[in-house]
Amino acid sequence: MSSDHPSQIVALLRSGFPVEIGAPRRTSRESFVAPATPVIFGFAAIYLIWGSTYLGIRYAVETIPPLLMMSIRHFVAGVLVYVWARARGAEKPSLKEWSHAAIAGALLFLGSHGTLAWAELQVPSGLAALLCATLPLWTVLIARADGTERNLNAKAIGGILLGFGGVALLIGPDLIGERLNWLAAATVLCGSLSWAMGTAYTRKASLPSSKVLSAAMQMISGGILLFLAGGISGERIRWSDVTLRSTLALAYLLVFGSIVAFTVYTWLVGVSSPSMLSTYAYVNPVVAVFLGWILAGEALNLRIVVATAIILAGVALVTRRQKSAHRMEPRFNSQAYEAAAD
Repeated sequence: MSSDHPSQIVALLRSGFPVEIGAPRRTSRESFVAPATPVIFGFAAIYLIWGSTYLGIRYAVETIPPLLMMSIRHFVAGVLVYVWARARGAEKPSLKEWSHAAIAGALLFLGSHGTLAWAELQVPSGLAALLCATLPLWTVLIARADGTERNLNAKAIGGILLGFGGVALLIGPDLIGERLNWLAAATVLCGSLSWAMGTAYTRKASLPSSKVLSAAMQMISGGILLFLAGGISGERIRWSDVTLRSTLALAYLLVFGSIVAFTVYTWLVGVSSPSMLSTYAYVNPVVAVFLGWILAGEALNLRIVVATAIILAGVALVTRRQKSAHRMEPRFNSQAYEAAAD
């Protein structure tokens, strides 16, 4: 940012933005390009951390009930992020904002993460990740249903058909040499749909302007709802039976999956283009399948590889259907920067 007026220079210095004294003024269309190395490490973090959370969930639910495990993860992370956001100056949320956060938390964390954790008791983590990769497909369908996206072009329609065709191949008979739990597989798909619904809801709901505070409120609400659901369903944690591996997996999900990766992702929203950011949707499942194969001995055969390629090709078509509307190089987004700085 540039300026040659003393009062403006002082204001800019206080704001923390780069200042070029006496330099030509940039137009609003010029982009802010973040240093390449931090961006590369940022993307590597969300690729590896979020890709590994599926295996982390599998290890955590070995000896910790799934709903209560997710409750601990999101409630503790939500409280920590909430305290941090308020300390950074975010305004105290209203009761109305809490009610909207509770609805979002129900869809995102109870309806999606809770069901995913339960399903991973029955299906491999890599398979669960690939089924969750249908999220962009559900998102487009919901956008079409609620009028956010009026028309679907040929690329979007082809991507949706291709993606769900890959799912059909993935969960077909004799996939992994044993009988597949269809209920668990369907639950993961429904959980992915629930996440897409929750995301669409947050765009229209009355939530705090601070995206960090809003996310914390949703995690807290979701954690409470997961705890209630776990209690109603009869889940109980027998701490004497909880293994070190499950404990470490839960700690990893809480610290890295919910706090570190979330913070990095929030920063990337402000310094990278939407097309670049969307790549995590089809990199994470590949990471999850590979880690499940290497570390947990999960099946990896030709059918899974082909289904993976088909699903991710469909996701790529959908997420890049409006590629021409966005610039491909990193750019500065003032609203996202303000959210990341809250």
